[in-house]
Formats: sequence, C-alpha cells, structure tokens
Amino acid sequence: MPVEPGDFKEKSALFVPREAQYDYLINLPENVASAGLVNKDGQPINSLGEAVNNAMRLVEDQSDILVGVLPKSYCDFKDSLLRELLRIFNNQTIDEVGGDVIGRIYEYFLNKFARNIASDDGVFFTPKSLVKMIVNALEPKSGVLLDCACGSGGMFVQSGDFVNNAGMDANKTMTFYGQEKTGYNAALCLMNMAVHGLTGVIKSGDDANTFYNDAHNLDGKCDYVMANPPFNVKKVNAESCANAGRLPFGLPSAKESKEVGNANYLWISYFYSYLNERGRAGFVMASSATDSQGKDKDIRKQLVRTGHVDAIISVANNFFYTKSLPCSLWFFDKAKSEANRDKVLLIDARNYYTVVDRTLNEWSDWQLKNLNAIVWLYRGEKEKYSELLKEYRDYLRAEAETADVDDLKEAAGKETFAEIASALKEKLSAFRKVAKAEVEAAGKRDKKSVQESFDKRIAYVENMLTVAKEANWLHEKFGDGVYADVPGLCKLANLKEIGDKGWSLTPGAYVGVAPVEDDGVDFAERMAEIHRELLSLQAESNDLMDSISKNFKEMGL
Repeated sequence: MPVEPGDFKEKSALFVPREAQYDYLINLPENVASAGLVNKDGQPINSLGEAVNNAMRLVEDQSDILVGVLPKSYCDFKDSLLRELLRIFNNQTIDEVGGDVIGRIYEYFLNKFARNIASDDGVFFTPKSLVKMIVNALEPKSGVLLDCACGSGGMFVQSGDFVNNAGMDANKTMTFYGQEKTGYNAALCLMNMAVHGLTGVIKSGDDANTFYNDAHNLDGKCDYVMANPPFNVKKVNAESCANAGRLPFGLPSAKESKEVGNANYLWISYFYSYLNERGRAGFVMASSATDSQGKDKDIRKQLVRTGHVDAIISVANNFFYTKSLPCSLWFFDKAKSEANRDKVLLIDARNYYTVVDRTLNEWSDWQLKNLNAIVWLYRGEKEKYSELLKEYRDYLRAEAETADVDDLKEAAGKETFAEIASALKEKLSAFRKVAKAEVEAAGKRDKKSVQESFDKRIAYVENMLTVAKEANWLHEKFGDGVYADVPGLCKLANLKEIGDKGWSLTPGAYVGVAPVEDDGVDFAERMAEIHRELLSLQAESNDLMDSISKNFKEMGL
C-alpha cells in the first residue's frame, strides 16, 4: 500500500512530500528552469533557491504549527552553494541522530561562530543528558506540560519520546505549552516539535517574557514543569514581577533601583507556582542557588518546609556546550509519599560522568539509568531497580553472543557484576597484547588494516567492560534494591538536618567524601608498559625517517 501522511503522524513523525526531499532536490538539473517545474501555486521554478523555497512551503502544509515558521529566502544564495549544502545534509549519519537534533545543530553553530550569542543574558542551551535526566525523573505520562523558557524545545522532544516509548501517544495524552522570549528560538522549537510529530502552543516575544507574563494562564494548572531558564539574570523590574504574581514565597531581594539583582529565585518560585496539587517540576539551575543567602534563603526555607522539594542533583563542570559552569538539577513533587514528605534526596554527581572531549562531559545512557535508579529506590520503586539489573545482564549476554567469542560468553555468564568486569578486563588486556604482536609482525603495507581490525574488536570489548563497570557501580552500592546513603554520592536528609545547615540544599554539604578506591592499576607495571610503547614508537619513527631520506636521495633531492 502507498505511504500516506497519516502513516507518519501515527509514528509521531513529519511527512515530507517528494518535492521537498533531499534526493529530489539534489537530482534536479544544473539548469533548474529547463525542468519545467512549477511551485505549489502553479508558478514556474527557475532556480534551485526557488525549488528549496517551494519545499519549505510544502513542508509547512504538513503541520499547522509550522505555518509561516520555516525560512523562504534561499534565492539569496547561489545555486552551486545550495547544491553543496543539500549534499552535506543528505547524510545517513544525520538521519540517525536522536533527540533534540535541531537544538544540537544550532548549539554547534553558536559554539563555533557566535559564542557571545550562545551565552547572552545567561542563556545556555540544555545538553541532552540533562534533559533526559529531568524527563526520566519526572516520568511524564499525561496532562499539561509547561516549559516557560523553552529554547529549541528539547524538553518537549524528550518528553514525547518518553511517553511514546511507554506505549502511549504523546499528542493524545500530553498538552505542550511553551514560552520563549527570543523569536528565532521559538521558531526552532516549533520546527523541532514538528520534526518529531508533536503539537503544542508556543508563544514568543515580549508577551512571552515569563518574568512579567503568564502567557498561557497556567498558574496552578500544570502537571509537569520542565525548564532550563537563563541563570543569574539581573535588572528584572521588581514592581512588574510583583504585579505579575506567581510568587507564593514573596519577591526576592530588590535593589534601590527597584530591580531584582538575581532572578534565580523568581524562576524557582514560578516553577513551583505553576504546579497543580499533584504536579512535578524538574529544572536546571545555577549551582549558587542551592546556598544563596538573604531573601533567597528565606524563600528556600519556606520552599523546603512545604515538603514538596523532592531531589537536588549537583552536576559537574563542562556539561554545557558553550560554557564550563557547574549547575544543579532541582525536582519538586507535590504528590510525594508521606514517608518522604519531610525528606529531600541529595545527590552529588560532580564526579560521575563520561568525558566526551577536553571541554565537554556528559552522562552516558547507562549512567542516566544509574542516577535514575537512586531516585527509584528513594521512592520505594524496587521493581524498576531490579528490572535495570536484569537489563544489564541481558545486554552483556547479548553482546557476548553477538561477538561469538567463548571467552566473552564465559565472562558475561559470571555470577556477579564484579566478576564479569574482572573477567572482561583480563580478556581486554590479553587481547591488546595479541593485537600489539600482530601489528608488529605485519608488513608495512598491512599494519594499518591489521590495526584497524583489532581496534574494532578492542572497542567492542571496551564497551562491554564499561557497561559491566556501570552495573557493578550500581549493585555494589545498593545491592538487591534497598536505598542507603552512600558517602560522597547521596544522602536522604530530613528537615531538621537541612535546618541545621542553614537551609542549604547543596548536596556536597551532606554526602561527605567518598573513600578512596583502589583503581587496581599497578603503577610500576603501567610505567614499564608506557616506556616500552615509547621505545617502540621511537623505533618506528626512526624507520620512517630513514625511508623518507632514502626516497629523497633516489629522487635526487
């Protein structure tokens, strides 16, 4: 049967007409006018720019929220440039990127070409792992979701994925509302939602400035609030904020100029105020807000005493793409269990992350699952924890079966995760020695291909070992599924303990310091190994220099 637009809608995806697809546009003749094409209005198409403009209009026809949003100024570019851009973006790698892809592309260009814009007014685009942590902890299922600083819409996209993966239809069970002061960010949000088959109401401009306007009239009506608001915003008009309401704990300190000096607690108050009687909120906030003084401290004290502060997670530096600042994740829950009503879960995750490169850290999917498991156990949801342990075992066994290597199958079948990790570590060490010997024995022409072959197999085992280590990290701390305070990681603090610490919500003030762990590396052995590797590289370098000199002589140079 032919594929229809409705088929895409059922899968929460945007249907793209043939005339708006990359393959079609790329294969147009060099002289587009010679093809005799007409646009959707029946007018002739004389250039590739006009064809791309028409493609944008055709895509807009597929989604009500996109009408008037997509750019249609491609005639400003030469056809040769457009053709090359189309080739670049017609790429399978881009097709396979998940999550907030439009936001990530935007962040990349900001980081490379406009860093001053990327951090203007405290605005930082939210990394995918922070968004996923917020969504995973809140577990949205149905109802009204508001992001009143929505940026490129990452919270909506991830929430939609979460709901759809749970076997529900996000567009039927959820209602998405967004506010975004900056118009071009709001346009990106609408595009991002449409690409993921989501619908919502997004307002932008001065009327959507959350400090002064409740653009959707949602005070006290939201089931979920998620946001990454601008940090440490200054010079917010205090009188306008007071008139706009949504400040259940009062106005933060205002200067003689009648301006709020730091707007962090305006945001925090808004997020709380938007929630209905059973609502949950999760948001990113500057680390300083967990321990700020003055009127901020008074507001925080009132907030903690409501019993609705659920959890605080400290995040390390370098999670943002354009700034190195640390932050915290805050969670509210107005429907907390009575057992946890006077407690707050504090997690210090500043030493728990994966290094992507010199300037960027993130939480891997397994690390996100582990942090979420701590929240599950705190809430008494042991079955979810047990299911995660099973998922770890199933994954490791499946990977070993796929590799079809007896040593890996034996390792994945060990009883404990510690034993699995130890066996994989031994296998990896032995494999590297074999790889080194094979590469050294190979001829010069074959060295590269032999090295690449072993690199792929080594990476496969390294991935298994990484997963086994994450499983062991979780299991050694919480066993078969009972929450316990872990020094250096997490602490379940009651109101008295928080009051004794001056109503601070900084996790590091409660969790203490983790004991120093032996990493199992023999220093002398490792240094000897590095020295041998260095000597080998030096010898290889000398051989190359000799070959180059010989070639120059043969050429008479």
